[in-house]
Amino acid sequence: MRRPAAILLGALLLAWPALLNRYPILFSDTHAFLIQAGDWRMIWDKPFAYGPFLRLLHQGVSLWGPLAGQVLLLSWLLARVTAAPPWRHVGLCAALALCTAAPWVADLLMPDIFAPITVLALYLLATEPRCSPAVLVLAAFAIASHLSHLVLAAACIAVLLLLTRRWRVTLPLLLALATLATSNLAFYQRLAISPYGAVFALARMTADGIIAPVLAAACPQSGWSLCAWQDRLPTDSDRFLWNADGPVWTHPGGAIGLAPEAQAIITQAIRTAPAAVSTAAIANTLRQLTRVSLGDTLGPDWLEGSVTNSLTQYFGPDELPRFRASRQAADSLAAWATPLNPLHAANLVLGSLATAWLAWRQRRTPAGTLALLILLALPANAFATGALSGPHDRYQARIAWLVLLPPLARWATRRNAAPPPPVPSAQPARIPSAAPR
Repeated sequence: MRRPAAILLGALLLAWPALLNRYPILFSDTHAFLIQAGDWRMIWDKPFAYGPFLRLLHQGVSLWGPLAGQVLLLSWLLARVTAAPPWRHVGLCAALALCTAAPWVADLLMPDIFAPITVLALYLLATEPRCSPAVLVLAAFAIASHLSHLVLAAACIAVLLLLTRRWRVTLPLLLALATLATSNLAFYQRLAISPYGAVFALARMTADGIIAPVLAAACPQSGWSLCAWQDRLPTDSDRFLWNADGPVWTHPGGAIGLAPEAQAIITQAIRTAPAAVSTAAIANTLRQLTRVSLGDTLGPDWLEGSVTNSLTQYFGPDELPRFRASRQAADSLAAWATPLNPLHAANLVLGSLATAWLAWRQRRTPAGTLALLILLALPANAFATGALSGPHDRYQARIAWLVLLPPLARWATRRNAAPPPPVPSAQPARIPSAAPR
């Protein structure tokens, strides 16, 4: 029973930010995921995956259920990846809990935690002798839970195929793609992976200054509705996307109505200015790589009127008061997290150096495979989020802490001091036979 107890204790250590907060950490988008399964309907920019996960674990009782599920999943996966003895697994979880952003990501009720889970689950599929159905299903769900995970998974799979030649590592991505296409067909009657994702790319390119020249050359003859915004385009992608008076939500049909036009404008931009598109994507990827601070999901911003409505609609009368008694609702949680950022940054630098050394020194071992996979997953994640959506701290913080895992795993699995050589068994002294006289 020591291993299950160690996994449980590791999960408890990873839950400390939520315990400090007195409630799971929420984000405004948590509201949309609660609506997904609460009303059983699609949200235009979110895959139909994480919402049912929340519903399965909260059952209309409390959001502590999904929080417990996330930290237990992470603790179990860490134990399986490292194969560490129970007490060392607890030590590894304690180190991650105290010295990295891992617990803050795991305690946030958003799909963010499934980005590192994608990396770790794919690693297990590629390196374990047998294909575990549980790991396969977990990897497929993790990939399907957020569109950026498709890019992350594709990059990880490419690396693992080169290193291990195990084609079964492609199965989770295929299952995730099938799940996304099927759900979009069921709800939108469109067999597509991301029917309206072009709106995000349009917002990103507009903020990068790429779309304005395209509109100048194509308007008014193109007939695009965005021509009306030609001289007053928002310079911030979030304002472009979410401002109620902006180009998206003043368009008939909102984001869904704008998506076909967005696709046409993006195609025109890539055709006429490929160098500008590539340069902006690289710049945003590099910016995203350095955005790893805690704080942008810890305040009460936009929670009133969004998450509070969900808590009232889908839970009993005690759940909303529990949230309002939290440090996050009082806007005091970030004050506990911000002082940890210098420590986390220093650990990320040291962890990156140690992981790079392990990737080279143990390049023909599973430990070297894990180290190299993590080093390549970081820029893949930065591209999938920063270049395609926009740099935000939580996007890279959710996965950057993985660079500390290879050196911690090496500590957790190192052998104890070699035992003394066995004492040879006593043999009776051989008495030479008497020589013949």
